[in-house]
Amino acid sequence: MGKKDNLTFLGVSTAARLVIPVMAAGGGSARSTVAHLLADELAPAAETVVLDLAPRLASPWPAWSGGGQRGGLASLPPDLPLSRARIRSAAAVRRAPQGHWSVLTDGREWSAVPLALPSQPAAWYQLAAAGGWQAVVADTAHPVAHDLLAARCSNAPSLTGAWCELPFAVPVLCAQATADGIQALQQAVMVLHAEGLPLHRTVVVLVAGSDGRAPAVARAAATMLSARTAAVVHLPHDADIRAHGLQAQPARIRTRTRHAARELATAVLASADASFGDPLPDAPQPFPLPAVVVTAV
Repeated sequence: MGKKDNLTFLGVSTAARLVIPVMAAGGGSARSTVAHLLADELAPAAETVVLDLAPRLASPWPAWSGGGQRGGLASLPPDLPLSRARIRSAAAVRRAPQGHWSVLTDGREWSAVPLALPSQPAAWYQLAAAGGWQAVVADTAHPVAHDLLAARCSNAPSLTGAWCELPFAVPVLCAQATADGIQALQQAVMVLHAEGLPLHRTVVVLVAGSDGRAPAVARAAATMLSARTAAVVHLPHDADIRAHGLQAQPARIRTRTRHAARELATAVLASADASFGDPLPDAPQPFPLPAVVVTAV
């Protein structure tokens, strides 16, 4: 790919839509951090939104948005038609190093009644499509391997499979660069392969838990996975992110972390290019609902 600070982006046309589900085999895999950094880097290339799929009290996004959630997901009633302006007004806006991006999360007080959010990826895709965003980063909350195995045993569709099957989807699979994290990642990759899901366009992110060289087990996993996936990206340890998260005020993110985020975004766009073509084809337009005819009494 060349030097990290000279990486360039592929353009995303206004009629295209790239879907990037950020997934992991379990918690503590830095999914939300990866989604945030990825949105930062995609913002100059496309209108970008992050979809927060986690329950409110288990999600970092309300705090990261710093009270700027506007109406949030609670202002989007599921039983009424939604305009683009209404959807956009519900999103919080985050500043990127270049430009800005949006996040749809539930920023209400902790005591508010939990929202009944849809689980199906198609519903979230429709929401992002109606909002007019070109790059859709989904911060998922389900454990990939368990989801796939449970779906196989119950003969039911899996969330993981549904995300991967959305139009122009490039999955991102996160794992901690530790022995336990790599073991969970390898199990997830085996299950993904057994289910015939698109490993060839999946980007793997190995997240370091400390400074220094990656452990031998992580380097070995990267070598093995580089032949089976679209790319393997190493995200270095960043003490400020670990200590303070990604709050509304710009975090003191290290230069090497930014370089890794740029490498990740470029890997995602290169996978989309290799899988779907350059430029990315226009996104399919949802069919309009039929008009409701009210009979006069």
